[in-house]
Amino acid sequence: MNPQKIAVLTDSCADISPALARERDIFVLPLKIIYPDKEYSDGVDITPQEIYQRMPQALPTTSLPDGGTLLSLLDEIKSQGFEKVIAICLSAGLSGTYNMVRLMAENYEGLQCAVFDSNSGSLGEGCLALEVTNRLAQGASWEELLCLVPRLRENTQVMFSLDTLEYLQKGGRIGKISCIAGTMLQIKPIISFAPDGQLASISKVRGRYRSMDEMAERIRAMVPTDGTPYTLATAHGGCPGDLEYLKNKLHDEIGCATHYYEGEIDCTLGVHTGPHLIGCGIQILE
Repeated sequence: MNPQKIAVLTDSCADISPALARERDIFVLPLKIIYPDKEYSDGVDITPQEIYQRMPQALPTTSLPDGGTLLSLLDEIKSQGFEKVIAICLSAGLSGTYNMVRLMAENYEGLQCAVFDSNSGSLGEGCLALEVTNRLAQGASWEELLCLVPRLRENTQVMFSLDTLEYLQKGGRIGKISCIAGTMLQIKPIISFAPDGQLASISKVRGRYRSMDEMAERIRAMVPTDGTPYTLATAHGGCPGDLEYLKNKLHDEIGCATHYYEGEIDCTLGVHTGPHLIGCGIQILE
């Protein structure tokens, strides 16, 4: 355990693999996946593949983490000797998870908790949590971390390409994305997060591979040219072949990155995006 006795907590939408979470001692709070006949915990007793296989005939709803589960997680953190917690949560523009964690954690006796809205999800949220663990390993203090997270959040950009907006519309998470009547023309939206944490369209291109090419071009343009370190990350929703294509497009940039993370879209976000999401992100490490 780090000598500062600071724990890192995030939720299942950070898309940090279980193996990496264990390696970094990151505590992960699962959101809920709800079918008419059963309720599941994201990444615990259901996988994204299982959800995709049941689509479109069966489309579950999603819900906030269970309060009892959060309290149990905080109890575990305290029992392991931690005294403080940095929590990084899914964008409040998409979910009430941040407010729930903030209210419960900040009133939990025996732990000093600082809860941050990532204004993002998936790669953006995960990179924030992982970089906090990097800085802890380097000896960063509590006060340094409190200043670091907002800076990192401003320096993190993620984007995703979707096959269809159908699932975002059905789930009410369409945000600032304009509806596209272009299925027959193979128009693919590229989306990101607006400053308020809602989803926003940043481009519309024709064809799956062209959308990945454009994302790679956009990320490449954000890579610092002055030697400033940076992190790159990629993720997919049930389309590992497309992930390899995108990684090949970003091969040189990944090779020069200080850190590179690879993930799979979680169940919660997968419900709202549908299968075949492909995404990438960059975080400038000042």
